[in-house]
Amino acid sequence: MRRRILLFASALAGFSILLTAVLVHFAVYWDYAELMKRDIAIEAEYIRAALELSGERYLDSLAPAARRAGGPFSRITLIDPGGRVLFETDAGAESMENHRSRREVAEAIRTGSGSETRFSETVGKQTYYYAVRLGGGSVLRLAKTTDSIFVSLIRPIVITVIIAVFIFGLAAAISSFVTAMLVAPINRLNLDAPETNVSYEELTPLLSRMKKQNDMIEAQLLEQRKKRLEFTAITDNMREGLIVLDEEAQVLSCNKSARNLLGIQPQSIENRNALVIRRDEAFRLLVEKASSGAASETTLPTGERHLRVFASPVLDGETVLGAVLVILDVTEQEDRERLRREFSANVSHELKTPLMAISGYAEIMAEGLVKPEDTRHFARNIYAEARRLVTLIGDIITLSHLDEKNEPLLTEETDLLPLTQKVLGRMGGAASERGISVTLDGESAVVSGSPGVLEEMIYNLLDNAVKYNREGGGIQVSLKKIGEGGPAGGRALLAVSDTGPGIPAAEQERIFERFYRVDKSRSKNAGGTGLGLSIVKHAAALHNAKVEVQSDGKSGSCFTVRFL
Repeated sequence: MRRRILLFASALAGFSILLTAVLVHFAVYWDYAELMKRDIAIEAEYIRAALELSGERYLDSLAPAARRAGGPFSRITLIDPGGRVLFETDAGAESMENHRSRREVAEAIRTGSGSETRFSETVGKQTYYYAVRLGGGSVLRLAKTTDSIFVSLIRPIVITVIIAVFIFGLAAAISSFVTAMLVAPINRLNLDAPETNVSYEELTPLLSRMKKQNDMIEAQLLEQRKKRLEFTAITDNMREGLIVLDEEAQVLSCNKSARNLLGIQPQSIENRNALVIRRDEAFRLLVEKASSGAASETTLPTGERHLRVFASPVLDGETVLGAVLVILDVTEQEDRERLRREFSANVSHELKTPLMAISGYAEIMAEGLVKPEDTRHFARNIYAEARRLVTLIGDIITLSHLDEKNEPLLTEETDLLPLTQKVLGRMGGAASERGISVTLDGESAVVSGSPGVLEEMIYNLLDNAVKYNREGGGIQVSLKKIGEGGPAGGRALLAVSDTGPGIPAAEQERIFERFYRVDKSRSKNAGGTGLGLSIVKHAAALHNAKVEVQSDGKSGSCFTVRFL
């Protein structure tokens, strides 16, 4: 803007100077020409009067002065009525042609006076002729030569250019100053509050419109910010991952759950192609199908996780505007499905073993292949296998109940000390048969829980301690309160130690798996089902408790249940 104003002002000043100079020159030249014509006419009247008084002798007296360069007199010519030149101040009269045809002479003869201006292109000058008729019919002609108007215009051009340059520079400086002064208030405009600017009254409509536009834009930005905050608040608090893509598969939005599930750094994929997330074939095909307008889904293994990804296109009629990816962590479901398959296979195997034994013994007895004295032995074996089968089915039912507890656990304040004493009473016979001593060292410890589930947990801990102990060994049960707090009634610690063969360190992480046995032949002989510690783990988890095992792998084990 400043440059435009400066150029415009400078151009206007230069054009004004040139136009003024030309017009002034024309005016001065015109005034000079009129003055010259008047002076020649007056001079002609004076000479005519002198000629009528003194005759042609007067002209002889004027000739030297008229011929002198720069003299005050005009060129004088005397012509007789026939057109012959009688006297000429610039040349010999006898050598000059007849002048009767000259316009100014002919007009003077006819009307008494005449004039004409003739231009010489060779020398760039013009001559003004003025003629008057004398009393005897002769004609007196005066002539004066001057530069033409164009030649006279060129002469002062240097001075005009110098003046123009000076005025142009002055105009540029003044224009720059005025421009800066005019623009300064505009540059100082407070665009955030246009209505406060009162520098120029002419800008009031523009500033009012700007104020309305600012208010409208601010309201729109506020609405957009509100919607974005709502969208971010909703998506960031979703457990499911959410990724929004545009029509070119560029990432528009990626919520916190998606970044956590996919291991993406914050802001690392915004406005980038979705394939920077993953480049495996399954994910690429998923994105391509969604971008082409087809919904699809797939499962993506990610480390130890299994992610289920659903891709849906965003359509406007038949035009694909983008796509939405919803990511679910199905690791738990996959693990449960895997455990279910393993559990089903293990249950089938574990149930098949005692059933095959019972079937075999019964078949031998039915075929009469058993001696009478061996019948009791076979019957005892059948009974033992049946008991084992009943125990296994009972453990399976218990574990299934613990797995499928969808409703909240009905809890009450339960003292673990009398509950443990009750279980020890039930286990007393089995321990005495193997000569195992059991001691209880503890104090009253109240926790919030289900008495039935807690009893089942304690029973399985003590049952394992008896089954897998050595003959004549010992069991130490410890129960103590370890601090106030917790869900209700305080924290408690239950520890069961035995003098069995111990558990190798490599096996200690797996003993809580279903049907897992450290020594399968010994477990079978002891009557174990391989589900006891799984029941303990599930029961502890339902009570927000943590189960730990300590063993050097050579002698003895200690199972600890810590209620948090």
